[in-house]
Amino acid sequence: MAGNTFGTLFSVNTFGESHGPALGVTIDGLPAGIKFDLDFIQSEMNRRRPGANSLGTTRNEGDEIEVISGVFEGYSTGCPITMIIKNTSQKSQDYSAIKDVFRPGHADYTYTEKFGIRDYRGGGRSSGRETSMRVAAGAVAKLLLKEIGINIKAGTIQIGDVKAKKLDFDHTFNNELSCPDEEAAILMRDKIKDAKDNLDSIGGIIECHVSGMLPGLGDPCFDKLDALLAHAILSIGACKGFEIGSGFESAKLYGSQNNDKMHVKDGKVTFDTNNAGGILGGISNGNNIIFRAAFKPTPSIYKEQETINKSLENVKIQIKGRHDPCIVPRAVVVVEAMTAIVLADRYLVWRAYESR
Repeated sequence: MAGNTFGTLFSVNTFGESHGPALGVTIDGLPAGIKFDLDFIQSEMNRRRPGANSLGTTRNEGDEIEVISGVFEGYSTGCPITMIIKNTSQKSQDYSAIKDVFRPGHADYTYTEKFGIRDYRGGGRSSGRETSMRVAAGAVAKLLLKEIGINIKAGTIQIGDVKAKKLDFDHTFNNELSCPDEEAAILMRDKIKDAKDNLDSIGGIIECHVSGMLPGLGDPCFDKLDALLAHAILSIGACKGFEIGSGFESAKLYGSQNNDKMHVKDGKVTFDTNNAGGILGGISNGNNIIFRAAFKPTPSIYKEQETINKSLENVKIQIKGRHDPCIVPRAVVVVEAMTAIVLADRYLVWRAYESR
């Protein structure tokens, strides 16, 4: 199986399955001498871990991070960093009844068609639990970015048809949805509870803001910074849409409206607006990077659904187990993590060019 590694100089390789003994990640390319704040990394893991959010799955995992290599006396050594978490709350028996049935909306059918084998225990590598190690790697990337003043913050701006009206990303979000609008968060919570009560699920949108950016990250052709971000974000399970800056709204505008006017203020280049989302021609312009990601409803729902089995017979299925009625709240930190991985990688590439 290919496709388990992401990045060029800051390279991330994840391994492990949803119901296996453990999941892990190896990070190659982190420079030596970066202060390795394990408490911070664990706090990031806690934001995503199952059981930590009353709106999500009842699967309760500690997700306690163990560092296997690459750190000595609290600092990175420059060697590959390997971290793991143990799976402690698997209930593989919940999936035995569907081992020969393809769940609607899941990767069961495509996975089987591609590999000729299927880990039906929660989806194996295609499970959302794989993202736990992305969060660990993203936390390490954030430690690197912190040293150069780059900060990443994402939040839930929509659940179903409920939209946040206040988008203040400069303050802490004091709610389970990581929503920048406290009033909208209450309505979003009700929306998720209604979906759960109706044995259903619901999707939403996450917005991400990156501040402290420096100009020059990214390249003008295949490695455009926005293209790499789109790749990273769309690689998150359940993500079905990505737009940056004015995004699809730009299709409604004239060039005179969409162009971001530029001025020099106190010797620095400033932009009156940010329709470009902080990236021009695939290269960061120093403005805040702003993008949005759309997540579909969790495909595992408790309602009876029509599907097929391995014998290509039409059957009905009623999924059991422990599932999130909305994946969005736990995906916020994953969006931040993948953003951090991209930016850490592109920063190291940019620094390599600058050192010539």
